[in-house]
Amino acid sequence: MVMKNNTFLPISRKDMEKRGWSQLDIILITGDSYVDHPSFGAALIGRFLEHKGFRVGIIAQPNWRNKQDFMVLGKPKLFFGITSGNVDSMIANYTANKKKRRIDDYSAGGKTGLAPDRAILVYANRLRSAYKNTPIVIGGIEASTRRLVHYDYWSNSLRRSMLLDSRADLLVYGMGERQVLEIAERLSKGEDIKSLKDIRGTVSVQNDISYLEDFVTIPSFEEILESKKSFSRAFMLAYKEQDPFTAKTVVQKHSNRFVVQNPPSNPFKTKELDEIYDLPFVRVCHPVYSGSGKMKSYETVKFSITAHRGCCGECSFCVISSHQGRIVQSRSENSILKEATKISSMEDFRGTITDVGGPTANLYKASCSLWETGKGFCKNKKCLTPHTCKNLNLGYDRSIDLYRKISKIKKVKHVFIGSGFRYDLLINNAAKKYLREICKNNISGQMKIAPEHCSNKVLSLMGKPSFGSYDTFVNVFNKTVQAQDKKLFLVNYFISAYPGSSLMDTLELAQYLLKHNMAPEQIQDFIPIPMTLSTCQYYTERDPITDKNIYVPKSTEERKMQRALIQYKSPANRKYLIKALQKLDAMHLLRTFTYRRGGKRKFS
Repeated sequence: MVMKNNTFLPISRKDMEKRGWSQLDIILITGDSYVDHPSFGAALIGRFLEHKGFRVGIIAQPNWRNKQDFMVLGKPKLFFGITSGNVDSMIANYTANKKKRRIDDYSAGGKTGLAPDRAILVYANRLRSAYKNTPIVIGGIEASTRRLVHYDYWSNSLRRSMLLDSRADLLVYGMGERQVLEIAERLSKGEDIKSLKDIRGTVSVQNDISYLEDFVTIPSFEEILESKKSFSRAFMLAYKEQDPFTAKTVVQKHSNRFVVQNPPSNPFKTKELDEIYDLPFVRVCHPVYSGSGKMKSYETVKFSITAHRGCCGECSFCVISSHQGRIVQSRSENSILKEATKISSMEDFRGTITDVGGPTANLYKASCSLWETGKGFCKNKKCLTPHTCKNLNLGYDRSIDLYRKISKIKKVKHVFIGSGFRYDLLINNAAKKYLREICKNNISGQMKIAPEHCSNKVLSLMGKPSFGSYDTFVNVFNKTVQAQDKKLFLVNYFISAYPGSSLMDTLELAQYLLKHNMAPEQIQDFIPIPMTLSTCQYYTERDPITDKNIYVPKSTEERKMQRALIQYKSPANRKYLIKALQKLDAMHLLRTFTYRRGGKRKFS
């Protein structure tokens, strides 16, 4: 239900007229349905700009087959901002095996086909035909991961920076509040969009770079087309320039032009993050979708709270550390309590806060002296692998206090943590108090963790801790749960067909799962997301860090075989399970992997 005294951002001329507006300053276009909730990027950016005094409207899921839908709010005074939505449009539209998805979690009613493939490119080019000279700024996860030359899994090709193909004026990468505010303020003062060359967290195209003083040049688009080694070199050079306190500008030539990536935007301080999440979100889907059916992504986060941003885990396959940042940024206790109180006043709230988390649940209030003093993070070292850094301070005591205080808010009956946990941060003595607390009060029945694989060789390529830490955690977890006489279960996430994982490695994982009576119903088929370390591994078939060759399962058949080994219990996978065992000369194991209905192992 809509919160009292709150209104949505305008989506029509009628909405503008109600506010007495004849023209908007900024119009945001998104590939998602419009949900005015802080978990949705377009709403977050829109509310933030509104808070800063700008007139903002939203065009959600416009019909891209013509330009009429892009003109419903008229021409903005300052700029159009475009995002594909909370998810990359290719991932939203296709499975890991490049099949069309049947449901779009970010569309009302789960309806597919409302956002095009490569949504930003389509939207931007429609806008150019409608409003030739109006500034266009692109951002969000799709633009962020395609800001430089990148490998595109869906076309199996290398592509230029999305900034060039979209014909946009600026690209915002990372979390975009600071960047879009500076763009809006400077344009409102009369600056030309072409003059905005120095905004942190943005990328521009330049004909001349003589104005730059200190920068890193990475291999050009043309060089990368000719050599996978150049691709690896370009990736690693850019990868090392992600620390907001020490990064240099990155320059990549495309033909006779230069794509210029400024250093990342600075991390938010607690007060700044509070300001963003304290904005007057309505926290529901726009009424225009009434009767269209539920929207899965919204239902998942409806009564959830984002407690922090950023992740120092830096897993090879994940974009969070490069998008939100490796430095953890946490909200204040008061801000979170204020949001929990707001949620408790919603008419359809039934007493359960479903999540108080972030990219990694147990990193709230995590800190490091280097982060606090503005020195960034260690070069050539990771915070959590191969071992957790002794300088990383975890905020477990403050987290426990926070959960307890939320539970005391009127109408709140349960405070659960639905985000995934780093299990390797829960095995030492200092963490056991926290584990006991959350198992007792804050786990709804299932605790999400991500061991991903059991091969240490593969885990090392993933940037994950050795598998021994997983076994240690499982023992600690089981003892904790048994002592409390509770029925709690672990939801384990695994990745199949990851670079470096052979069929034999996957058979090893399957045998581990079988031995421990684990039969995963959902696993992640590896998808090479642009500009991740794992995608560099996938495309080049080399580890860019060690420069060693690695085996990469690329054929659809082998990807299906690896999935079948991990999901050995599924009758639908039997054909590929047999193929995998035949290829491994291990058909004698077939009967150990075969199940009758009802879950009993069949040996005949």
